[in-house]
Amino acid sequence: MLRKSAFAVSVSLAMLGGCQTVDTTKSGVVGVDRDQRMMVSAAEVNAGAAKAYAQMMGEAKQKGVLDKDPALVARVQAITKRLIAQTPTFRDDVAKWPWEVHVISTDEVNAWCMPAGKMAIYTGLIQKLNATDDEIAAVMGHEISHALREHSREQISRQMSTQLGIGVVGALLGIGELGQGIAGQVANVTLNLPNSRNAEVEADRIGIELAARAGYDPNAAVTLWEKMSKLGGGQPPKWLSTHPPHQDRINDLRQYAQKVAPLYQAAKGSAAAGK
Repeated sequence: MLRKSAFAVSVSLAMLGGCQTVDTTKSGVVGVDRDQRMMVSAAEVNAGAAKAYAQMMGEAKQKGVLDKDPALVARVQAITKRLIAQTPTFRDDVAKWPWEVHVISTDEVNAWCMPAGKMAIYTGLIQKLNATDDEIAAVMGHEISHALREHSREQISRQMSTQLGIGVVGALLGIGELGQGIAGQVANVTLNLPNSRNAEVEADRIGIELAARAGYDPNAAVTLWEKMSKLGGGQPPKWLSTHPPHQDRINDLRQYAQKVAPLYQAAKGSAAAGK
């Protein structure tokens, strides 16, 4: 028993030794600056995301719900392209990311971005909210920001830390196994598990700056939330289940929309000059 205990502790220490503290993005005008602790490499998570995304898009295609409306797909792609063009503000390596976005026909009100820029938006979100281009930019800017901040990698790292503790107990008792495949974890984090409050606030703030820099009205993040909160008799959809309380979020979005307003005006001015 003592030998098994010593082995478990040594494994735990070795895994914890591989944990690194990183700051994934530059702070931008919105000032997002928080150190993050990672126990899994970006390369592993990105490879898992690519695998999970390919499988999910393949299943959507088989069901006949992938990119059914060419005009809507073109609209979403044009919006996300403008947002992606602004991502180097926060990271230098994003030009190498295999960015991709698809539109899935389903009534669910949802959108997401996996690590390294693998995105999807559901028609339910666009149609039920009658979303404007500015509001779609707010949605996709938020989701892209999760990827920029590597929130999935951070959440998987937290899970691994928890599993590590469980694994130690299991080793002591002679039960249990650690972990699951990275691709499965990425899919689970993306579709099923809520982000932390900190992660959601960071994605809101970075997303509003991306939208403003891309020439989309940052105030659309407020109108988007107001539309969202009215769905289901005033209860926000699952997509927003962990976001900050309604009024707190509205206040924060309004504050940061004002903060990035000069970026929006500059982007509009540049676009007008280019015509």
